[in-house]
Amino acid sequence: MSFDSLGLHPALLQALATAGYTTTTPVQARAIPPALAGRDLMVSSSTGSGKTASFALPALMRVLAARDAGAAAMPQAGAPRRPPRAGERGPRVPPTGPRILVLAPTRELAQQVAKAFSDYGRHVPGLRVATIVGGVPYGAQLRALAGPLDVLIATPGRLMDHMSSGRAVLTSVDTFVLDEADRMLDMGFIDDIHHIAGALPATRQTLMYSATFAGHVGRLAAELLREPQRVEVASHTEAHADIEQRLHWADDLAHKNALLDHILTERSVEQAVVFTSTQQDADRLADRLASMGHAAAALHGGMPQGRRNRVLDGLRRRHLRVLVATDVAARGIDVPTISHVINYGLPMKAEDYVHRIGRTGRAGRSGLAVTLAERRDAGMIQRIQRFTTQRIPAATIQGLEPRRPEPVPPRFEVRPGPGRPSGRPGFGSARPEGANRRGRPSGGKPWGGRA
Repeated sequence: MSFDSLGLHPALLQALATAGYTTTTPVQARAIPPALAGRDLMVSSSTGSGKTASFALPALMRVLAARDAGAAAMPQAGAPRRPPRAGERGPRVPPTGPRILVLAPTRELAQQVAKAFSDYGRHVPGLRVATIVGGVPYGAQLRALAGPLDVLIATPGRLMDHMSSGRAVLTSVDTFVLDEADRMLDMGFIDDIHHIAGALPATRQTLMYSATFAGHVGRLAAELLREPQRVEVASHTEAHADIEQRLHWADDLAHKNALLDHILTERSVEQAVVFTSTQQDADRLADRLASMGHAAAALHGGMPQGRRNRVLDGLRRRHLRVLVATDVAARGIDVPTISHVINYGLPMKAEDYVHRIGRTGRAGRSGLAVTLAERRDAGMIQRIQRFTTQRIPAATIQGLEPRRPEPVPPRFEVRPGPGRPSGRPGFGSARPEGANRRGRPSGGKPWGGRA
């Protein structure tokens, strides 16, 4: 579907053309029309599917419509003014607080969403977008909240702080977006979300994006949305043709390090994200790789926000070749030149595996996701395969073959789901590292680069 056919404002079409976008992705084609019509939405789509634009463009249309309505209500220049009659309201007072509110689970994702709004709204005169996240000084945030504001993107904990102090006024919000709602609930933000939603106008439009709407996420959707339209474009069980997955079994830590070192010396590696399980592992591994001559740095939630911003900027500018990151810190990273994702430490939850490997294979490029597992990780590998309904092919590197045989997990079966033929390949927490302050033998082919 062409963006021109959606009835978008010329200012938005101009920004899309500048960015080189002419046709919609599937999630945009299915979500934008009902969002423009004012419907509440429950949306599931895979990582890198263009979901941010599917809510940012309709939201910006609301901002533009409100401005047009406000301009029409203003008296024409030179028109005589008269005092209001008895019972008549005085001049229209501009709304206080943001018109659009987006909640995101992490700082990085919030900043990515804010950049998307600024990019798509670059030709909207005077568009005001603010980001309210933890880990940064309050001063600039207080100044942004004190002035006129169109779009506010926030993490729940820091927004709650500003609401408690009376600085964040949400009475003018008419579009409320929950991005990665399942992740926010996993991080303990359920009470914060209820409190924030309770401060919004009852007539608002609510758009909820989540990998799943089962369990507590579905219950939250039932509480916050009114007769929502369901949009499900892709799930964790669907094939992702742009990402090749491989599994290397390691005998011990030294063997795993040798496998990692070999992979990172391959010329096919443009940029790589190496995932660890803890912040300490990220720091130690980044230091080891840097001492070996790699342009490497760590990224995790224990770092000051300024340093995290510099690391992300270095990745985007390609000053860094290897980013060593924890799950939460890497959420929202969208860098097309990431050619490899390497699971050095396995995730705590099978769902996070899908989010991890989705950092590569973006913007039409191909990518390679490599998992380095020890025998103790066999259970987690089985859970990931069951979740994605796909076996991760085992492979070896010549000269670095494991001495011990591959662990034999319980029999693995790909179970067909609704509309899914049997045997078709598919794609794909202890409290996460970024939980808020409220507590709240190998039969594969040898390594040879990307196939």
